[in-house]
Amino acid sequence: MGAKKGKSGGPLSRGAGAGDGDRPVGRRVLIVGGLAAAVGAAGLAREELSHLWWRLPGVEKPRVAGAVDFRGAQWVEASTANWRRADRPDDYTIDRVVVHVTQGSFASAVKVFQDPKHGAAAHYVVRRDGHVTQMIRELDVAFHAGNRSYNERSVGIEHEGFVDRPSSFTDAMYEASARLTAGICGRYGIPVDREHIVGHVEVPGTDHTDPGRYWDWDRYIRLVRRARTATA
Repeated sequence: MGAKKGKSGGPLSRGAGAGDGDRPVGRRVLIVGGLAAAVGAAGLAREELSHLWWRLPGVEKPRVAGAVDFRGAQWVEASTANWRRADRPDDYTIDRVVVHVTQGSFASAVKVFQDPKHGAAAHYVVRRDGHVTQMIRELDVAFHAGNRSYNERSVGIEHEGFVDRPSSFTDAMYEASARLTAGICGRYGIPVDREHIVGHVEVPGTDHTDPGRYWDWDRYIRLVRRARTATA
């Protein structure tokens, strides 16, 4: 989320994923024997169809209620209006981690991500004390980056705090977030560098400034590399 460019920003500003062309596609709409009819009715682009193969019966990965991708995270599900069901990385390659700052409290971030009217949510929210809540499975596309391509290719991590307050970014937050990002990089073979671990401000077309100038990128990448080495 984060403050918008040219503005002071407000707590948990809406629209991190709004306007990027994401839209839900009915599950199992493309069934064997009815593919041509469904395609004609929906008018889906060929590129979009190439990512829908997993919607055929028996193809989708199984889901376990309450299961998390990061060990120790707490599962709190975001509103289904704020993300799109997918089967990554089989239908979309995951090659980015996007770092956000909530511009508000941890509790308010969790609350708005559960609000279907908000229109945006990230996969994870990291609290000041290092507690991690997962709200969307990494399998699925979260509306967090304000850019459809980046939503499809990335995992979004929100951090409690404000971009203009250095005190927001605690040791516990850096350490927990670094372990989280290291795990994501390990699962999908993402290089631990600034090309692949980016801030919301670096997403093409974004109007947000987070994580802001007080986010210590050198420290963060160093911690991610250390955590990645330890788990590898």
